[in-house]
Amino acid sequence: MLKSLSIKNYALIDDLSVSFNNGLSIITGETGAGKSILVGGLSLILGKRADISVVKDVSKKCVIEAVFDVGNYNLKTIFNENEIDYETESIIRREILPSGKSRAFINDSPVNLNQLSIISSAIIDIHSQHQTLELTQNNFQFEVIDSISNNINRIEDYKNCLDLYNVKEKELEELIANRDQLIKTLDYNLFLVNEIESSSILSESLEALEEDQRNLANFNSIKEELAYSQQLLSDEKYGLITTMTNLKNSLKRLSESSDSYSTLLGRFSSSLIEVDDISNEIENNLENLEENPGKLEEINSKLSSIHNLFRKHSVSKINELEEICIKLNKSISTSENIDQKIKNTKGECEELMNKLNNKAEVIHNNRKDTIPTFISEIQDIIHDLGMKDAKFKIDINKQDIFFSNGKDLIDFLFTANKGSDYKLLKQSASGGELSRIMLAIKSILANYRQLPTLMFDEIDTGVSGEISQKMGNIMKQMSRKMQIFTITHLPQIAAKGESHYKVLKTQDKGKTITNMVKLNAQERVVEIATMLEGDKISSSAVAHAKQLLN
Repeated sequence: MLKSLSIKNYALIDDLSVSFNNGLSIITGETGAGKSILVGGLSLILGKRADISVVKDVSKKCVIEAVFDVGNYNLKTIFNENEIDYETESIIRREILPSGKSRAFINDSPVNLNQLSIISSAIIDIHSQHQTLELTQNNFQFEVIDSISNNINRIEDYKNCLDLYNVKEKELEELIANRDQLIKTLDYNLFLVNEIESSSILSESLEALEEDQRNLANFNSIKEELAYSQQLLSDEKYGLITTMTNLKNSLKRLSESSDSYSTLLGRFSSSLIEVDDISNEIENNLENLEENPGKLEEINSKLSSIHNLFRKHSVSKINELEEICIKLNKSISTSENIDQKIKNTKGECEELMNKLNNKAEVIHNNRKDTIPTFISEIQDIIHDLGMKDAKFKIDINKQDIFFSNGKDLIDFLFTANKGSDYKLLKQSASGGELSRIMLAIKSILANYRQLPTLMFDEIDTGVSGEISQKMGNIMKQMSRKMQIFTITHLPQIAAKGESHYKVLKTQDKGKTITNMVKLNAQERVVEIATMLEGDKISSSAVAHAKQLLN
């Protein structure tokens, strides 16, 4: 239930704080006093888009905060599903900043508008005059029937299945549409893969091939340089090794004369060993050097093939060519298995279709079984509300199409007079009749929905007298199961409330301000008498007001 409401800097409201009780609460006030402002503020709590134009002083932020007692309504799951901390006394706050941006909080945790709408709609329902027109719309009619027939969770399950079916149907359509093209490209892709794999390029090292190519292409110059290097190192008379050997012998003799030369001898001996190793390696390379024009031609051919494939596939590395080969093989596999893939996907679609048909059948049967009882309850209530000859009817027809909520089409039909044909509700019911039918539906839904708070915004439009008294009785009865607010201009309904609040418009320093106060017993008598007779109330109006209150 709504425990308290605080509104700051909104429309004509400077700072309003009011507490509420359970049961039926009445809100009255003269036309233009700002009753609709209250509904507008609460609508922001429900996730309505914010508009800077509703801010009273645009230099300050607007804050609307509502405190709800939700401990008895099994709402913890919906809080958890939206990753919001659950509190038995939950606070919903909406702020509109001077910049025009808005933000929302639930139990001091920031939330987006979708989360705000989901949570708040499970706590409070505001029935505006506009919502009465929703009664003529198909979506609302389905929502009513499905709430009463316990179809809400079944429809959610059906929708999930329908989403899967639509995905598979699209996949099947794409497979069939692409089949011919895949088969056409199969031979070419096979050729490309064979061209790459038959060249053995994927097992080659480009760097090694290029190294071998350089060696073979420069055979003569390499041979000359190796021979010249060997001569410089190994010439018996002037070679580097001969010279270094002589120097080593000299250092050896010096070390025999003095130990201080032993270190030099050791260092130089190491250098001589290294030079000797280099000489041996050059000699081996020279001996193993072999001119091989055939191998050079083979390497040139391989490199030419590699670079041709690089250009063909717009790559520069062998591993990139390998990745292309993997993609081509995957495409080949898809092409070769396309018919089997189509067959399997068709099977999955058929399986999902069977599931959908079964789920839709259960939903249809639940609706069909619920409708007679619902019609009977509706007619009892609207007859009691003065429509003695009115008849209500619901047509339900199963189609061969999967809609978002099953396979049914439904129409709410109505006739207000004996002997008249049934017509669509929107074609046959007046505004006052729609208001009474909507109240009847809301009162029935109260038995099926565990909703903490419901607010009626002038649902009594178009009715008066005895009928309004009976509408008040229905709201009173509903308030035993939930907290009910009703904004009304009818004294017969106003007298039914346990609590009565009045919206006032006053002048302060040349500015119009809206406020809201709770009336005591005497003030209620005066307010209802005023509603009966106007500003100049008579003793008979006061007596009538007391009679209504009693």
